[in-house]
Amino acid sequence: MSNLTSDVEQHTALYEAAFNSGDADAVNEMYTDEAVAVWEPGKPLTGQARKDAVKEFLTRAPKMSAKPRQTFVTGDTALLIVDWSIATVDDSGNPELLTGVGVDVLRKGADGKWRYAIDEPYGEQK
Repeated sequence: MSNLTSDVEQHTALYEAAFNSGDADAVNEMYTDEAVAVWEPGKPLTGQARKDAVKEFLTRAPKMSAKPRQTFVTGDTALLIVDWSIATVDDSGNPELLTGVGVDVLRKGADGKWRYAIDEPYGEQK
């Protein structure tokens, strides 16, 4: 079953569900092949490194909550501003709560489905 959608308004909810399922393949399906993700400020990842980072992070059984704040669409490109939080554990196994305001660029593929081209969860830096 695919987590992809042609309705940009549903993309974040489907991503949250895929993420919370712990299925790295389902999460990675929601990105373009050349997508860039910046899960650690100043360290963009793409290609296999991005895919591997998803798989490694999901081994901690994190749980995400995400809510779009704003959505802008022009043609085959969308910009999403998303409030999110992730309950997880740190490297020592201690509970950790990560939060942020994501700035995400999505691209609509030839199949009409939306995928992340840029995933910047810490778009609002202080």
